[in-house]
Amino acid sequence: MSDLAQAGVYPASAEFTQKAHVDAEKYEAMYAESVDTPEAFWAEHGKRIDWIKPYTKVKNTTFEFGKVDIKWFEDGVLNVAHNCVDRHLATRGDQTAIIFEPDDPQDPAQHISYKQLSENVNRMANVLLSQGVMRGDRVVIYLPMIPEAAYAMLACARIGAIHSIVFAGFSPDALANRINDCGAKLVITADTAPRGGRRTALKSNTDAALLHCSDKVRCLVVKHTGDQTSWIDGRDVDVKYLMKHASPDCPPRPMNAEDPLFILYTSGSTGKPKGVVHSSG
Repeated sequence: MSDLAQAGVYPASAEFTQKAHVDAEKYEAMYAESVDTPEAFWAEHGKRIDWIKPYTKVKNTTFEFGKVDIKWFEDGVLNVAHNCVDRHLATRGDQTAIIFEPDDPQDPAQHISYKQLSENVNRMANVLLSQGVMRGDRVVIYLPMIPEAAYAMLACARIGAIHSIVFAGFSPDALANRINDCGAKLVITADTAPRGGRRTALKSNTDAALLHCSDKVRCLVVKHTGDQTSWIDGRDVDVKYLMKHASPDCPPRPMNAEDPLFILYTSGSTGKPKGVVHSSG
């Protein structure tokens, strides 16, 4: 047995390594640099994304008893949605950005280009603005795996709102807990979520959850399957209808690198779910 095998390390095949973006030797050198000189390493690799205002500070960490403070690129300004979408439009606007495979294999797949993605994200962003969502507001996304889920996340990033994804399999109680904990202004859901031939009544779950939330929380509904749902005038809004009539132009808001991008909650299996905040930079 070779020394590598004894150490539990098994080299990739020659055929696999030939297709790799970074060969093993270069990767080892990059990894060593990231460990030995992390500030210089990330100062260089941070330039791989677009900055509205370039950073001058790379890493700022404080580790004290009872206190941990970590900041990255803290004086830089950027927009995540611009980096995910806009920066690709000039060179690959017609290239596929998202392939959506419906739950029913008989239904055709959707190939969404960067140009189409940009238009839909901008329309969704303008819908959120029309519902009073502002920079720093929290938006809970309770959707199946459909294109509108990506539009919603990127739209929030575009206008500086903070999104929080809630798994479509979670109960009304779990949804209500997360809406209340983050102080969400709005929840985005769908009529039903098809999965494996079955459908989960997301709108009904959301209705049940909102009974335990502030009356000010608005509900945007994606009519995805067309299943009949309840409707509360003044609170529930048809997302696709509003997107159809919204402007396809919405400039990205400048965001500080340390501004929150999203909140992701732990499962809550060992206690109250804890919201973990991920910054924009």
